[in-house]
Amino acid sequence: MGVDGRLRAVVGLAQAMAAACAPRDSVRAAARGARTALDGSFAAISAWERERGRLRVLVNEGERRTGEEEFPEDESYPVHDFPEITEFLHERWAGGGGPHAWVESAVGDRPGRRGEALRRRGRATCVVAPIVLSGRAWGELYVARDQGLPDFDEDDAEFATVLAAVVAAGLAQNERLAEARRLAFTDPLTGLANRRAVDMRLDEALEEHRRTGAVVSLVVCDLNGLKKVNDTLGHAMGDRLLERFGSVLSLCGAMLPGALVARLGGDEFCLVGVGPTADEVVRVTEELCARAAKLELGEGVACGVASTGDPIGLVKSSRRLFRLADAAQYKAKAARSAKPVVAGRDTAVVRLADAAAQEAPGERRRFRGRG
Repeated sequence: MGVDGRLRAVVGLAQAMAAACAPRDSVRAAARGARTALDGSFAAISAWERERGRLRVLVNEGERRTGEEEFPEDESYPVHDFPEITEFLHERWAGGGGPHAWVESAVGDRPGRRGEALRRRGRATCVVAPIVLSGRAWGELYVARDQGLPDFDEDDAEFATVLAAVVAAGLAQNERLAEARRLAFTDPLTGLANRRAVDMRLDEALEEHRRTGAVVSLVVCDLNGLKKVNDTLGHAMGDRLLERFGSVLSLCGAMLPGALVARLGGDEFCLVGVGPTADEVVRVTEELCARAAKLELGEGVACGVASTGDPIGLVKSSRRLFRLADAAQYKAKAARSAKPVVAGRDTAVVRLADAAAQEAPGERRRFRGRG
């Protein structure tokens, strides 16, 4: 492959990684692009897990051998089996040089297990390039050729170093995008989902409900006593109460498979359940109320439940489910109930929610001040 061909290969690799929709697609695109650029038979990308002292294989691409899965669940190797990785990523780099790829051969005498692995899998030669993100060793790019093909040489190692830098740039961009997506759907104080994530989940859940009849439940929670904590103990303690309740909500939400727990804003939280019965959701909400009452701060929580598993009528949109759960939560708060109020099981809640909808169609309503 000439210079122009290699330039096109670099551009193609970068474009393929940029077009990837998920981390798995991105590393596969990186491995495939590097293998193609280097005329390799096989390529792998591995991440260095420092806490475990291991290289964990993320993807195997190309002509795989027995036991080599495309996306292995737990294919990893102790770093001490490959001493050259620490030599290249620490000693030479720390001495002033940059991360540089190197070539291994099945007939070479270099220490370590690279040559043994090549022979065992019927490969003749490989090139290994460190992947560096934000100034730290992240992992490695590995490209091999089968026996009968030309061996890699120093020019290939130089090119592999360039490819690894392109891969690192792509991975860094994907990590930034993943972090941006995470922040867009996460409440920064509690780490729970936010209102945007709830709206998306409810829309998906109600579509599933219409298609399969799956039960969709919404629990709206309003912390009691947050203002008092803020006024008497300070906002730092108020934030602590919000975080503590968020942890309790997360713990209880885990009792319902696939549940989403979120902070809607201020002192208001919610839980979205898809699949579990209304009785299961109510039981978990009762547990939530009991645990919240035992927190060292605040005065417990008022919870309202609305579920398509109860007699609440047709639910065409998430707005109606929210209005029902809001109305139930309002009644629980007004009565200082130690247990959740459940729409449908309390018929007054349904009437209250539907009356609010007639006054302001299309809006989610708060019910404070209503009789």
